[in-house]
Amino acid sequence: MSTAAPGEKSVLTPAAFLIRGLIAGLIAGLFTFGVAFTLGEPHVDDAIALEEANAAAEPAPAEPEEDEAGMVEISRDNQKSFGLLTGTLAVGTALGGLTALAAAAVAGRLGRLSPRGSTALVALIGFVAVALVPFLKYPATPPAVGDPDTIGSRTTEYFGLLLISVLAAIAAVVIARRLLERYDGFTAVVAVGLGYLVVVVVAAALLPTVDELGDFPADTLWYFRRSSVLTLATLWGVIGVVLTGLVGRLYDRVAADDERRALAASL
Repeated sequence: MSTAAPGEKSVLTPAAFLIRGLIAGLIAGLFTFGVAFTLGEPHVDDAIALEEANAAAEPAPAEPEEDEAGMVEISRDNQKSFGLLTGTLAVGTALGGLTALAAAAVAGRLGRLSPRGSTALVALIGFVAVALVPFLKYPATPPAVGDPDTIGSRTTEYFGLLLISVLAAIAAVVIARRLLERYDGFTAVVAVGLGYLVVVVVAAALLPTVDELGDFPADTLWYFRRSSVLTLATLWGVIGVVLTGLVGRLYDRVAADDERRALAASL
């Protein structure tokens, strides 16, 4: 893929991808905040209310616990507004940058896919490998759900499956590149897709299952998890759409410049 005239630097550089990825991630963070605040936070409030009601029903401790020195209490209003916005912007920007660097690494190396197509594919793979697969095994849980003593083990298991999923996705892309040299695109995609599915299904089956719901209301849990999936889909979807659009515009500009140079050289 020609991106510059001889002696000139290509504009399709990792830095160019990264800048566009950071922009896409920042925009995605704003949209994600809107979805999380509108759809997710009401169910978090419901869960907190249940947690407080259960705590009030328990016998009071013999001696009141002293507040830890240096601890600053953050109000719930600040948590679900400024705190949530800060978190979604930070996570969105970081994921946008990482997705852009991954897209830059595979640009022009996935068969006949243009940088626009390969960027969209990277975003889709990122959503499946980083967000969807770990969520299906270890879905998000609201406050009042889960034993505090198992937080460490549950976190380790979640990130263990996340690591396996990401590594399997990377391996699938590498193998797909090699299969494309011998087989058509459909066959290569089906083969690596089935391989990835087998790896993550086996890993999920071998990892421990977490069942600490207790008597938490099923409808509140369902709505909370549904909003969590929609929030993740919004984050990755906006990153994919915006980054693909920005990279596509850059590639179109490069392609147009190449065509003009080729036409000038032929005259």
